[in-house]
Amino acid sequence: MSDRSAFASDRDRARTLLNNDDITGLHLGVIRDDQTVDTVIARDPASDYDPSIHTLSLLATHIRAVAAEAGADYEAVAADAAAIAGQLDELPIEGAADEIDEATADSGDAADTGDESTADDGDKA
Repeated sequence: MSDRSAFASDRDRARTLLNNDDITGLHLGVIRDDQTVDTVIARDPASDYDPSIHTLSLLATHIRAVAAEAGADYEAVAADAAAIAGQLDELPIEGAADEIDEATADSGDAADTGDESTADDGDKA
C-alpha cells in the first residue's frame, strides 16, 4: 500500500469513528497545507466521566500511538510534546485551540516555567 493510499485509508477510518452515536468525547486535530492546525474538542455533557480524565486519556493515547509509530519511548515523546506545546504560539492555530489558550490564561492554573518561549500553549491527532 502506498503512503498516499495508507493516508486515505486512515482518514476513512477516522471518518468511520466519528460517524458513531456512542462517542462521549473526542479531540480531533488536523493539519492543513502543512501550516494550519485546526482542532476540535468535544465532550458529551451527559457523560458521567470526569472531563479532565477524558482529555488526559485521549492525550495519553495519542502520545503512546506516536511513540509506537516512531519506535520511541513514550516518556521521551511526552517530554518532547510538552516542549513543542510551549512553542505552538508561533504556529497559526485555529478553532478550539484558541479557546483553550483563553481558558488556560483565565484559570490561573498555568505554571510559569521561567522560559519565555513556553508562555502560551495551543495534536497527528
